[in-house]
Amino acid sequence: MTDVAAPAGSARPCAGIPRCPHRPPCLACPRFGDPGLDPRARTALDDLARAHGLPPVEVVTGALAGFRHRARLAIRGRMAAAKLGLFEPGSHRVVHIPECSVQHPLINRVAAIVRSALIDARVSSYSEAAHAGLARYLQVVVERASQTAQVVLVGNAESPAALAGALDLIRERCGRDLHSLWFNANTARGNAILGGHFERWHGPDAVVEHFGGAAIHYPPGAFGQSNLEIAARIIAYLRGLVPPGAAVAEFYAGVGAIGLSLLARIGELRCNESSPWSLQGLERGLAQLDAASRARVSVVPGAAADACSMAEGAQVVIVDPPRRGLDAGLLQHLCTCPPQRVIYVSCGLSSLLQQSAQLYTAGLRLRQLRAFNLLPFTDHVEAVACFDRA
Repeated sequence: MTDVAAPAGSARPCAGIPRCPHRPPCLACPRFGDPGLDPRARTALDDLARAHGLPPVEVVTGALAGFRHRARLAIRGRMAAAKLGLFEPGSHRVVHIPECSVQHPLINRVAAIVRSALIDARVSSYSEAAHAGLARYLQVVVERASQTAQVVLVGNAESPAALAGALDLIRERCGRDLHSLWFNANTARGNAILGGHFERWHGPDAVVEHFGGAAIHYPPGAFGQSNLEIAARIIAYLRGLVPPGAAVAEFYAGVGAIGLSLLARIGELRCNESSPWSLQGLERGLAQLDAASRARVSVVPGAAADACSMAEGAQVVIVDPPRRGLDAGLLQHLCTCPPQRVIYVSCGLSSLLQQSAQLYTAGLRLRQLRAFNLLPFTDHVEAVACFDRA
């Protein structure tokens, strides 16, 4: 396996690796100091490539510091000394990480402002054991073009009334660094970070990013990649795999970052997505298209397994499923009626390996495979596999 624009994987520190002031006890980057992929993932991907007669897999790696443009931090601890950070493994003890080196510096600044606002407004922090306390989580998303932050304060409350003082302080103290400010209600027990209800306190209704010239809208509840540099390189690589003029069906389309970036070069785009917040972002992106471009896009909401007919007649099917892989119904459809090309964007290596074997049995041959170091210092690997009908 070869690395693209990155040193070979090694446990030894190398140029570009930041200093981490929070290890231990923070173990959110379990492979901190190693800029490459987990060796087991490298081996598995190389084995997959070799089995299909392909060369060693290239690995695309980007910045190793400040690359996270999206973060979700737990808020716990005493009212006068709130901790904003990540849970220690296997516990609800929060490690305070005010100087996290892999987060964008603006995320660290916003987290410090939110902490001071909660203390000054005398807002209590959440406790799992008692299911009490108001401030539960903080989500921060950095918009690259404006270098401002979309801020979501998650409260253990049905309305923002009890957090109004803190929200006003956050707005005032963030100043020009603030893109927008939101309250999210999450009153349920359990480990879910976001609840289903958002209220906008200030600012625009979505962060906007651009991929391939397309404007992509991210409302606060929509899924988005945290490493936007690598996400952009994944999307650029995908564009090179789609023949001009093709009819494309995209499952698990999210807010349309992949599909809308392809629209200028393809004939037709069909998108499937189940998340209401991602669908909202997708509709905002579609609303900015000219009438002729918008007419070439259709959207099928709901589960991927219920939208299989969307793939009929498409020359290219793009799938970007969660870690568990493709829904069983969709996988069965692709195996029964294989299109000319399937592009599989994988964030779960084990599911990719298993489902690649099933696609091969159905007559789809792996033609290209590339890995992306989306979350450096972790065991995660993002891979793009391109299958063609035999």
